[in-house]
Amino acid sequence: MQSQDVARTTLRFRRDLGQPVDAPVWPAGFACRTLAPGDAVAVHALLKAADLHGPDLQDPEGWWTALTRDSEFEAALCFVALDAELRIVGVAQCWTSAFLKDLAVHPEFRRLGIGGCLLRQVFGAFRARGASNLDLKVDAGNAPAIRLYERAGMYRVPLAG
Repeated sequence: MQSQDVARTTLRFRRDLGQPVDAPVWPAGFACRTLAPGDAVAVHALLKAADLHGPDLQDPEGWWTALTRDSEFEAALCFVALDAELRIVGVAQCWTSAFLKDLAVHPEFRRLGIGGCLLRQVFGAFRARGASNLDLKVDAGNAPAIRLYERAGMYRVPLAG
């Protein structure tokens, strides 16, 4: 039997930042800070555990180098969620163009509100910078992520938008 490549459908979602943004209320024992150089290995492991990039995820050093050398990278726009033991359990990595590139929560820490808190952190950061909206792309088959984005006030826009 021959395997088939299944075409993935990508959707684009947007959050209007002209409206007030609620500050994140982190669950007890969790906190957030911006990305630091020492986070590379832990964030890479989180992205791998969340299977966000599939087999295309580079090794930790290559991933970190590509990320930090990108012209749209700014560490102040990348947030990590920490548990009480200071382990990185979530990440939101954004580009300066008001685009959320990656949002991931470790599978063991999902359904605790961490993803929603990371989204609100991102919305607040870009609103403070004067951005009018924030966009992201998501696989159309990722129903839990789509529900999260819709609950956070995001709405679907044309992919090219």
